[in-house]
Amino acid sequence: MNDLNDLIVALNAHPRLSRPAVYRLAEELERWLGSTEPPERLAARIGVPKAQLEKALALAAKPAQVAAAAAREREEAARLGARIVLAGEPAYPAVLRHLHLPPPVLSVRGELPMGHAVAIVGSRKADPYGREVAEVFARSLAAAGVTVVSGFARGVDAAAHRGALSAPEGRTVAVLGCGLGVDYPSGHADLGKEIAARGAVVSELPFGAEPRAWHFPVRNRVIAALSAGTLVVQAAPRSGSLVTARHALDLGRQVWAVPGRIFDERSLGPNALIRDGAALVQHPKEILEELFGIGATLPATPETPEPEPPPGLAGQVLGVLPKGASRAPEELASAAGLPVDQVLGALLELELGGLVKRMAGGVYGR
Repeated sequence: MNDLNDLIVALNAHPRLSRPAVYRLAEELERWLGSTEPPERLAARIGVPKAQLEKALALAAKPAQVAAAAAREREEAARLGARIVLAGEPAYPAVLRHLHLPPPVLSVRGELPMGHAVAIVGSRKADPYGREVAEVFARSLAAAGVTVVSGFARGVDAAAHRGALSAPEGRTVAVLGCGLGVDYPSGHADLGKEIAARGAVVSELPFGAEPRAWHFPVRNRVIAALSAGTLVVQAAPRSGSLVTARHALDLGRQVWAVPGRIFDERSLGPNALIRDGAALVQHPKEILEELFGIGATLPATPETPEPEPPPGLAGQVLGVLPKGASRAPEELASAAGLPVDQVLGALLELELGGLVKRMAGGVYGR
């Protein structure tokens, strides 16, 4: 592997670089590597906080450390029977390139199937009905040759994976919120082996990375991007499953939802999606007819209400960026009364969530 690939793998494994910064640094690698610009100006130009850029520059200045970090990741991949795939390589899933700031590195155990894929997501605390629905839909879709994608969590996710595996030659893909090799959720190791034998277990996080709350939103966008559409079975309001559905809508993919009892909190998520325009489904054939009736070109999904602004600095920065307008980070910093470095970090968070876009000239709009 060449030195640039080693650097990308090492950046991805750096314990003190945020996920958004890793995405941007990998995307803008040739603009900052070897640059003689002052770090503050360079950070503003490529759109990352100065502190994050300085960590990347310090790493890049130590070739031996880069090579060692990359070698550790590849050795761990080999130990687990996995491989590392970079964004520029042929084995990298083309559908992930539809993401704004796609993950630069994937760890893959197994083989990512080709063809149609549908995500099935829902509550970790699914009741027997929810688990049965996930299994039935997954089994029927898998039997028809559709790959079932989910997040490997307890509840609906695990039921969806098992449903797909119960179909002859059924294929499924698990996207993790931790690094490969971590026993999470505890007791799912055997399920992971079965999935890898009939599909793939995938993570964008470095090997051994423990699950953290902020890992799951980035996992959810990969689930959505790998799939032609997302089916939500049971989900509480503000759950990760609804984040996956929002990413699917942002990508122009279909969202389906299974209705539930109005008195059950686990029904509030899918019922709200249906209210806002998601397709109500009661049988797997409805999804199959849509997939195979119109091929890969999915119908436009209806607009949904704009999500609530995030809390903290990100929400503060979003509040000073008018809709339909574009502003430079320095203007936003002045309007919000914040340092530019903090604003750049907040903009990365907002960009990753699909709430703002970085445009030509380094300005941001919504």
